[in-house]
Amino acid sequence: MPYRLLVRAASHAGGRLGWARGAVGAVLGIVSATLMTDLVLGTNRAALPWLVAPVGASAVLVFALPASPLAQLWPVLGGSMLSAMIGLAVGHFIPYAPLAGAVAVAAAIALMSALRCLHPPAGACAMIGAMGAPLIAAAGWPTFLLALWLDLVALLAMAWVFNNLTGHTWPHEAAAIAPLPPKHWMGRYDTADLDAVLEDWEEVLDVSRDDLDALFRAVEDQTYRRVNTALEPPAP
Repeated sequence: MPYRLLVRAASHAGGRLGWARGAVGAVLGIVSATLMTDLVLGTNRAALPWLVAPVGASAVLVFALPASPLAQLWPVLGGSMLSAMIGLAVGHFIPYAPLAGAVAVAAAIALMSALRCLHPPAGACAMIGAMGAPLIAAAGWPTFLLALWLDLVALLAMAWVFNNLTGHTWPHEAAAIAPLPPKHWMGRYDTADLDAVLEDWEEVLDVSRDDLDALFRAVEDQTYRRVNTALEPPAP
């Protein structure tokens, strides 16, 4: 089921969401991150990356899938920064880079899950920190973390401006649920039913519980209107 939801979302990227909109947003976001990092680092930019590569993956989420729970403010900023710090710490204590990368990603997943800030590109932050710890330490850990933080802040600021200007509220809020008339052709499910099914599935869906609820309520409303329209007597 999660796979089907992701495929369906991707298949609509050229339709309702618009591939062009996501692409333009990504350009603006990455350019903003570059300018911000360049402005703050100044002459130090030769020794440090203007852009930390996982920020590009974060841009895909916040501009192409802005409604995803994985593309919200806390997951992007908190997940990425925490994972980078985990990676640097693991890389300091485990000298064998492949093992350090594996342990760092595993630890990042565990911590992000516990703190409800799961963000897939953050796994790359953890791996970069772990496998590049010696080189990053030579340049200075604080400066590396500052560069990542600046990238993310600039990206998220542009995401807030661009997504809201183009009709996609961000940080995302679930659509308002319109109540059905008290007497209608079918019964409505209770939110406890939805919670029970989600708990029974034990799957992490790339859609929030509130968005699922809003979607199902909208389907109920659409079905109600369709059925009642069909039952209406023809106009004289």
